[in-house]
Amino acid sequence: MTMLRRSDFEGREDAQLAGWAQRSRDSRGRRHPEPEHAFRMVFQRDRDRIIHSSAFRRLEYKTQVFVNHEGDYYRTRLTHTMEAAQITRTLTRWLRLNEDLAEAVALAHDLGHTPFGHAGEKVLDRLMSVHGGFEHNAQSLRIVDQLEERYASFRGLNLSWEVREGIVKHSGRYDRPQVVEFDATLAPSLEAQLVDFTDEIAYNAHDIDDGLKSGMLDAEELASVPLWRHARAAVEKDTRGAAEQVRRYHAVRWLIDRLGSDLAETLDARLRKEGVETLDDVRRVKPRLVEFSDETGARVRELKAFLFDRMYTHHRVTRMTQKADRIMTALFEAYMAEPKQLPPHVLHRVEEIGEPVARGIADYIAGMTDRFALEEYKKLFDPYERV
Repeated sequence: MTMLRRSDFEGREDAQLAGWAQRSRDSRGRRHPEPEHAFRMVFQRDRDRIIHSSAFRRLEYKTQVFVNHEGDYYRTRLTHTMEAAQITRTLTRWLRLNEDLAEAVALAHDLGHTPFGHAGEKVLDRLMSVHGGFEHNAQSLRIVDQLEERYASFRGLNLSWEVREGIVKHSGRYDRPQVVEFDATLAPSLEAQLVDFTDEIAYNAHDIDDGLKSGMLDAEELASVPLWRHARAAVEKDTRGAAEQVRRYHAVRWLIDRLGSDLAETLDARLRKEGVETLDDVRRVKPRLVEFSDETGARVRELKAFLFDRMYTHHRVTRMTQKADRIMTALFEAYMAEPKQLPPHVLHRVEEIGEPVARGIADYIAGMTDRFALEEYKKLFDPYERV
C-alpha cells in the first residue's frame, strides 16, 4: 500500500476547493518556523493544537448562559463551541471552502472568554479600563500566541497566520490594536467570516432549547416570534403526537438548517453579484461578503431582541450576573492589593518576563472556570476555607 503524503492531500484539496477558498499550501505560515508535518496540512495541525490546549479543555466548565452547577443538561462554552464548529464544517463543505481552516477558527473563537459568560467579560473590561481594557477575541489571540505553554522553543501554539487572523477579526471588528498585524483594511477569508454567523446560529438555537427546558422562556410568548413560529409550523406534521421535547428538538433542527441554508445561498448570490473569483477579491469586499438575506436577517434580529428581553435579562440570569460582578471584582482587587497571592506561574510572567501586573491578573482571572473562580473567592475571603 502506498501511503499518502501531505502534498497528496494538498493536491486533492486544491482540486476540490472553489477559486476564492483559502488553500492550505498557500498559508502565510507561522511566526516561528517549523518543519511541515509528513501528512497533516497546516490548518489540520492548528485544529489539533487548539483541541489539545488547556484553554480549550477549560471551556467545559465556563458559562454559556447557565452557570455549570445549575444542571448537567445545559450548554457550556465547550458544547457551544462544538455545535458552532459542526455547523461551520457542514457549510464550508457545501460551499467548497476550506473546512480545516474554518473548523480551527470555530474551535478557537471562544478560548478567551472569562468565567460567567459575557457578564464576566464586561466586568473584566471595566476593571481593566485603565490598563488597556479586555475583550475576549483579543484574549483568544493572546492565549494562542503567548499564554499556552506547550513547546520548548516558543510560547503559545504557533498557529498559522490565517487562523490567527480569523480569531482576532471575529465579529467584524477590525479596530483593535491586535488587528494591525493582519491589515485592518482587508476582510478576512470567507472561512473566518462564516464562523461569525455559525456562532450566532448555534447560540440562538441552543439558547431557545435551554431557555424552554429551564422554564426561563414561555412557549406561548416565544411563539410570537415569527422565526420560531415558522419552525414549529414546519415540523408540526412530522411530530404530531410526539412528546414536547421531541417537537422542540425538531424545531431547533429546522431553525439551524434554515438559517444555515439562507447564509450559504445568500453568499453564493453575493459572490456572483460582486464578481468574486479569487481570495484577493474576497478580501477587498468590506466589511464582509457573508450575511443573511435581508428578510432572514430581520427575523434573526427579532429573535435576538426577544431572547435579550426574556432570557438574558431574566431575574435568574441577572442575579448570577451581579454575583459574577462581585466575585470577579473582589478577586481582581485582592490580587492588585497583594500580587503575591497569585500562583507562581502568574508571578513569573509578571516579575521575570515583565508583564504588567494588571494584565497578568486579567489573564489569570479570564482563564478561570466558573467553579474555580467560586472556589478561589472562598479561599481568599472565607476565614474557615483552607488555602
